[in-house]
Amino acid sequence: MAIKKTAVAAAALGALALVWSYTSYPKIGQLTYDLTAAIESRLYGLHKEVVTVEGIPITLYRSSGSGPAVVMIHGFSADKDVWARFARHFSGHHQVIIPDLPGHGETGFKPEWSYTIEAQTRRIAALMDQLQIKQAHIIGNSMGGFITAQFAVSYPQRTLSAGLVDPAGLPSPHPSEMRVMLSNGQNPFVFDTREGFHRFYPMTMASPPFMPGYVLDAVADRYIARRDQLTQIFAESHKETDLPVRIREVKLPVMLMWGKEDRLIDVSSVPVWQSALPQAQVHVWDGIGHMPMVEAPAKAAEAYQQFLSSL
Repeated sequence: MAIKKTAVAAAALGALALVWSYTSYPKIGQLTYDLTAAIESRLYGLHKEVVTVEGIPITLYRSSGSGPAVVMIHGFSADKDVWARFARHFSGHHQVIIPDLPGHGETGFKPEWSYTIEAQTRRIAALMDQLQIKQAHIIGNSMGGFITAQFAVSYPQRTLSAGLVDPAGLPSPHPSEMRVMLSNGQNPFVFDTREGFHRFYPMTMASPPFMPGYVLDAVADRYIARRDQLTQIFAESHKETDLPVRIREVKLPVMLMWGKEDRLIDVSSVPVWQSALPQAQVHVWDGIGHMPMVEAPAKAAEAYQQFLSSL
């Protein structure tokens, strides 16, 4: 058995050396990231599908659980993989759907597509139609939380509950670090060097999961390559909607999660959301930043599971 394992390891190292010899350093980082994400998603009971919505081929993860559907929506510049470690706790007993929104991930980008919150919200409803899902629990992070809240306003009859994870969409009494940068004409999501990415990345999470430096460099290179795309998506996704006026119409169950160390959307937003949604169950966690479902997936999943079980 030991000899067999040694032979397998040697073969794997040989294959890696062969790949290394034919690819550049950044490509190795991209390969590592993509391969790890693919393996994890399969281990967590998620399989990949492509569903055409409004003429856009949307790539998504889906699980085969038979319970009520849970749609998980990522934030700006992220993709479906940010939910994988959180989703593993639900994929066995829920039908989990995690799309790459247009402009993101494997769904890709086209300049003629609309990236407004209203357009992305409408596409979630159309995606549910395509998958023959009448109602679902919707949960979203950041821009995805904005879309989740907008969905609850626009499609209350299709929303079993709304999960809001450090959501955008309502004001923060205290400006976040990102808001201060934007007011000074700097968008932390948009940069043209790896150094820009390495300044931005710590803003997204207080306790990020480990990634080797060469993988982070590969992620940085992807951001740099998408600079113009992200600029367009950011501008369109930050257009005003009727959410601040209509949010109080939402009477369905709501859960609000927030990382106290969030540098992108300040935690002072929590009382604003609570005032608008007094029925919300609220969790605010020390030592966690903008993405609790990535930084503390088991903790966030336990809280969300208790919420779902209480309905």
